[in-house]
Amino acid sequence: MRRSVSMWFLIGMVVTCLAGEATAQRQPKRQLIIAFDATIAPTFLDPSESPGVTTPSIFLYALHDALLKPLPGNPRAPSLAESWAESPDGLVYEFKLREGLTFHNGDPFTAEDVKFSFLRYKGASAKLLHERVQAIDILDAHRLRFVLHTPWPDFLTIYSAMASTAGWVVPKQYVERVGSDGFKRHPIGLGPYRFVRATPGVELVLEAHERYWRKPPTIQRLIFKGVPDSATRLAMLKTGEADIAYNMLGDEGVAIKGDPKLRLMHIRAGITEWLEFLEQWDPASPWHDRRVRLAANLAIDKQAIIETFELGFSRPTGSIIPHAFEFALPLEPFPYDPAQAKRLLTEAGYPNGFEAGDLTPFPLLLPIAEAVANYLGAVGIRTTVRTMERAAWILARREKKLKGLVLSAGALLGNAATRIEVFVLGTGTYAYGSHADLDALFQQQAVERDRATREALLHRIQHLMHERVMHAPLREPEPIFGIGPRVEEPGIGLIPLLPFPAPYEEMRLQGP
Repeated sequence: MRRSVSMWFLIGMVVTCLAGEATAQRQPKRQLIIAFDATIAPTFLDPSESPGVTTPSIFLYALHDALLKPLPGNPRAPSLAESWAESPDGLVYEFKLREGLTFHNGDPFTAEDVKFSFLRYKGASAKLLHERVQAIDILDAHRLRFVLHTPWPDFLTIYSAMASTAGWVVPKQYVERVGSDGFKRHPIGLGPYRFVRATPGVELVLEAHERYWRKPPTIQRLIFKGVPDSATRLAMLKTGEADIAYNMLGDEGVAIKGDPKLRLMHIRAGITEWLEFLEQWDPASPWHDRRVRLAANLAIDKQAIIETFELGFSRPTGSIIPHAFEFALPLEPFPYDPAQAKRLLTEAGYPNGFEAGDLTPFPLLLPIAEAVANYLGAVGIRTTVRTMERAAWILARREKKLKGLVLSAGALLGNAATRIEVFVLGTGTYAYGSHADLDALFQQQAVERDRATREALLHRIQHLMHERVMHAPLREPEPIFGIGPRVEEPGIGLIPLLPFPAPYEEMRLQGP
């Protein structure tokens, strides 16, 4: 009986391996397939609508280009802009654009496209940028200047594709001809890859742009497949149906680590994850009480979550701002102390706990959310984990339609100020409320050009955020990827803190 079972097991393994080898051999030599961890929304391909999360940038880096953007060795590298200069008073930024570039459809790239793209932008930082930029003056076809109302030290940080998508440039004539909906159906850009076709939610097919200014990609065809299920992504990697698989946590990561044909890669990224108390601003809510928010922090075993889901690669944190960011204040995480959490709940008037409603995670964090819900439940904070598709979650979060608790993440590059501006400031895209003194301190630092003074102000804001327990910071995750045997250079980690492979033109397959 045992011999029979063993024989069938061995036969199954051989068939699986042969099928995988056959599939891998069928792959064109210059084609690479990425198993992405969510459905692919058409809005991800248009830089004008980015909601302040990193997901669209994964696709924008392939299709489009920006005046300045993070590149290997330089977080704010010249790209479509050859150079730029800031006036002594900090009010004017003049850009010299690269000449001779054309969009994928042959339209010439000019300063008109830059101005048009900026004015068209309506993403997460649109209000801020459009209010602070007084004018955009086109000096000639390849020179323009931005004039600000007041000095703004973070202008280049936000405009340079680090903390927003406002700097990605689209072709003015083409967009005006086909409209925004037409552009989403067939985007045209200046990036290393051009659009071939897309099946919304399922697949995106791109081809190399042989005249890309930086250098032509060596991989001719790049295919993204939307595969939300991690076990399916693992199977695709093993059979050769995918060359790179995103977000390989837990058991899938262990399986990749144990497969000699595959590689498991993890990178330090500018990501933090935290529990958001959306109702802390409501005096009638239990979350209005600092002791309740502190109890939630003490109830969660962050290290155990990291060891279970991230194979120990992440680090616990006491802040929503990555420790590697400029102006970040190092903050130790709250300890795991469920006994003290229960005492705090009793002091706050909830000896038997309370019903906390929904806990709605960013879809990628669903397994983490279930663990967090269990820890909260153990001390009496009873929640129901609610699931949503990624694009729907992003929209609901931005429109502030979510209730109860949210397990959120920040992954865009920038600095402490750009992260605070989005999630903490009263006018922030994702803030449900604010403290007047924090808003005042932020406005003070926003025009401060002395670095030491600005750092002190930002550290004060972060100290007060921690003291008031405005969030329950969990961890700084290290994104985990599975890499198939055909890939020589996956592009992972080439740009410090960027949580996805880039630049795509640096990726290489094995062999000629």
